Amino acid sequence: MPASVKLFTGNAHKGLAKEIAKCLKVPLGHAFVGRFPDGEVDVKIQENVRGADCFVVQPTCYPANDNLMELLLLIDALRRASAWRVTAVIPYYGYGRQDRKAEPRVPISAKLVADLILSSGANRVLTMDLHAGQIQGFFDVPVDHLYANPVLIEYFKKKRLSSDKVVVVSPDAGGVERARAFGKRLRSGLAIIDKRRLSPNEAAVMNVIGDVKGKAALIIDDMVDTGGTLVKAAQALKEAGASRVFAAAAHGVLAGPALERLESSVVEELVVTNSIPMNGKSSPKVKVLSIASLMCEAIRRIHNDRSISELFV
Repeated sequence: MPASVKLFTGNAHKGLAKEIAKCLKVPLGHAFVGRFPDGEVDVKIQENVRGADCFVVQPTCYPANDNLMELLLLIDALRRASAWRVTAVIPYYGYGRQDRKAEPRVPISAKLVADLILSSGANRVLTMDLHAGQIQGFFDVPVDHLYANPVLIEYFKKKRLSSDKVVVVSPDAGGVERARAFGKRLRSGLAIIDKRRLSPNEAAVMNVIGDVKGKAALIIDDMVDTGGTLVKAAQALKEAGASRVFAAAAHGVLAGPALERLESSVVEELVVTNSIPMNGKSSPKVKVLSIASLMCEAIRRIHNDRSISELFV
């Protein structure tokens, strides 16, 4: 067994890494992650990691390429420094939406990123709410896949919304399983938005399948990017008779005009986790919940060879 747990991070989300370290009751590892004069990433581990169980916390969010390169070099540096095991902790897996060839002559970027992480020397991966579950199969090492649902569900339970007056809504057919699991925990009904995508960043909502009249609708998705799908889905729910509209997502990408769209929409509140740093972005309609305790417990269980799935029973 390794002598100790050591936690490292790049520049992607130091705040989350510090929260996890505090929860684990270990100091954040000493590593320099900077830039050479020509812009290349400069990494140096500044403490002994020989024989240690090392975890690198680094979501590959914006700027995705910089954050991914930092992750790869940190893993490589730890491996070459004789770490016993290196686990890539990726709360948000960038490039995850490019998981298949949806049209001719395009890359499968999610697979390429997995190959890069493996080549850097990662012994296992810990991530959360992958856009497509099959991305786990892109890796030839163990992948522990967490879900933000327990964190989000606990928040909405505290809002004390009556179960017979709440309906959980999937914004598309692909998210039905996620919405069904969420609704089961809240003991609420289920509805689906039938949409037709006009372009990669724009969607036209066509129809609401399910009874939402007079109920509080809770839209569940894995991420909110530019907010186009969310805003149009919320409007469709209102037109179908929903009394109130809330939304929740594991990852608040919130790119481009997302916040402006949200603030002018019928959505009362959007709840996301801190898998991605807000970096100064804020809105009175956005509530950010911490996943530090969830990640902390998962890391503790990995280190002690205990079950991860027990967290979601």
